[in-house]
Amino acid sequence: MAGHSKWHNIKNKKAKMDAIRGKIFTKVIKEITVAARLGGGDPEANPRLRMAIEKAKEVNMPSENIERAIKRGTGELEGVNYEEVRYEGYGPEGVAIIVEATTDNRNRTTAEVRHIFSKYGGNLGSSGCVSFLFEDKGVINVEKSKYSEEEILEKALEAGAEDVITDDEDYYEIRTSVQDFYKVKENLEKMGVEIARAELTKIPTTTVKITNEETATKLMKLLDALEDNDDVQKVYANFDIPEELLQKIEG
Repeated sequence: MAGHSKWHNIKNKKAKMDAIRGKIFTKVIKEITVAARLGGGDPEANPRLRMAIEKAKEVNMPSENIERAIKRGTGELEGVNYEEVRYEGYGPEGVAIIVEATTDNRNRTTAEVRHIFSKYGGNLGSSGCVSFLFEDKGVINVEKSKYSEEEILEKALEAGAEDVITDDEDYYEIRTSVQDFYKVKENLEKMGVEIARAELTKIPTTTVKITNEETATKLMKLLDALEDNDDVQKVYANFDIPEELLQKIEG
């Protein structure tokens, strides 16, 4: 799983660069709007909205943009009607891929996602074709440079976490159930733990090992192209590429 975890760190570095260019604003606004529509405009009573607002603040989104997105979601302001769509398919070597998108035009997004899969050696599958290969989890990352392994293990277990993964060289990965995610995050914050990032995600239960550089490059291009699509919010894949090869591909 080391290569898979490394991919997530690379993605987060890219997200920071996208934030600098303002590219990520559109995706965050969509998430705030949908979260407000589904759970109401009060972040204290709507954990998903609270997380979306935290994400918006991480990328330095102006507060007025956040407020407008919330009001569009609750219907106080007119706006685009977004719907959430999930796609499942396969990449090179049969790597399982799940794509979560938020769109105002399902036909357009489906055509674009299908084209990306086809262009980079993958294919779009039917609903449910790969979802059984992933499990929903909460993931909280904490920088290793700030805490010893013993200290973070003790705090994580006290906070109610399920497990702590220490494979990555930069971050501890604290895992929780979906139900306990927000509670564990709040407990850690009350203990004074500095959280680098936190999200609900999908963890592969089995992985496809890829050691061929050409195949790995094609897969990374596929995943990058999916993530670059304005309608795509999250991409999950069950590959395992050796760290040194992954770093070589990503430059």
